[in-house]
Amino acid sequence: MTRIADRAADFSPWSPRETELLAVTLRLLQQHGCDGLTVDAVAAAARASKATVYRRWPSKAELVLAAFIEGIRQVVVPPDVGTLRGDLLKLGELVCQQARTHASTIRAVLVEVSRNPALNDALQHQFLEQRKALIQHILQQAIDRGEIAGAAISDELWDLLPGYLIFRSIMPGRPPTGRTVQALVDDVIIPNLTRPTG
Repeated sequence: MTRIADRAADFSPWSPRETELLAVTLRLLQQHGCDGLTVDAVAAAARASKATVYRRWPSKAELVLAAFIEGIRQVVVPPDVGTLRGDLLKLGELVCQQARTHASTIRAVLVEVSRNPALNDALQHQFLEQRKALIQHILQQAIDRGEIAGAAISDELWDLLPGYLIFRSIMPGRPPTGRTVQALVDDVIIPNLTRPTG
């Protein structure tokens, strides 16, 4: 099986210059938020013309989504601790770190995609499917090790870990902790994956 990390590292939809523009955008997003971000500021910080930015991303919303997806894509490395529990805990830790870093950007992206079907489609295919593939990889490793049966996996499990942790991260005053991850893995996910399916 080709490792997801290998595929993520080998494939980028952007040229080196575009990747640089997206990195600048993400940095400015984290500093100023979506409302405070301007294409003028991105162009100035990246020493590019506004025309260069708009040629690739016709709207600020598209630029914000692309920057978010690229920032997440670069750190998609499937954990390989050797046990399902270990892998899930490690993944939960990674999701929490990403969500803390990108919380304001995630909020902005969710607002924009609710208004724009094309952006929603991009989010589905470039971010959510990537996350599903990561979880699928972890669960397949557990099946291969004999820890769980393939029949135990349901569609509802794909989004449970990253979805809940991201939700908690964007809710004011309720950031997830290591205990949140452990409770989710030990009390919800593992019991559902290891209960008899017959």
